[in-house]
Amino acid sequence: MTATDTPPDFLTLGADARRIALRHTPSTPEAGPGVLWCGGYLSDMRGTKAERLAQWGEGVGRAVVRFDYSGHGESEGAFIDGTISRWAEEALAVFDRATTGPQVVVGSSMGGWIALLLARALAARGESQRLAGLVLIAPAPDFSEELMWNAMTPEIRAEIEQTGVWYRKSDYGEPTPITRAFIEDGRRNLVLGSPFAVGCPVRILQGVADDVVPWQHAMKLVTCLAEDDVVITLVKDGDHRLSREEDIARIIEAVETVA
Repeated sequence: MTATDTPPDFLTLGADARRIALRHTPSTPEAGPGVLWCGGYLSDMRGTKAERLAQWGEGVGRAVVRFDYSGHGESEGAFIDGTISRWAEEALAVFDRATTGPQVVVGSSMGGWIALLLARALAARGESQRLAGLVLIAPAPDFSEELMWNAMTPEIRAEIEQTGVWYRKSDYGEPTPITRAFIEDGRRNLVLGSPFAVGCPVRILQGVADDVVPWQHAMKLVTCLAEDDVVITLVKDGDHRLSREEDIARIIEAVETVA
């Protein structure tokens, strides 16, 4: 049985004692910094990119830790209770309890926002040296405000404000609840709009054909990271998933290059 096939481990956190599922690959000390995968909104650690990254880690001896946010995948909790603060808390808990030494944090879509908040939390504790680099795939910082709220009709906004939740139709299953708590919490975690530093190299991969997170959104992030070593790669025909073979190769190359 490979590391990608093993049952998940769990860690427990929060007043509600929610259990967060995680998986990790074995490592060899000389292989290099570990990797922490932070997935996207409504995604899980069994997705194509996360699985392939874990397989790569197993092959080269690099520790790769991936997890599911509460309300996602194999973790406990209800999705409707999720907020950016809650999921960022879970990412930090996994970082603290399941990784050692320097880490490359790979954040996909919403995971890019989570990765930036993780960097901020580590800096506040004086532990920025634990970050060897950030690799951000179609990063979506501030998406609850920039890409959700600002795109909603007045009627939808009123429904969220008055009832506390609006259910967005999905082509892939049950409608997705978007709560007032999620929107309001997102505003407390905004990172765009003014310069800030993460203190490590940053590599961004962004599809120009992305119809979920426009490439211009990624450029806003680049302008905010003025003090850091930042390289953005625009994939002309790339969509939001960036999970084709050539996209996976770019992601792994970015991880290897950054640390």
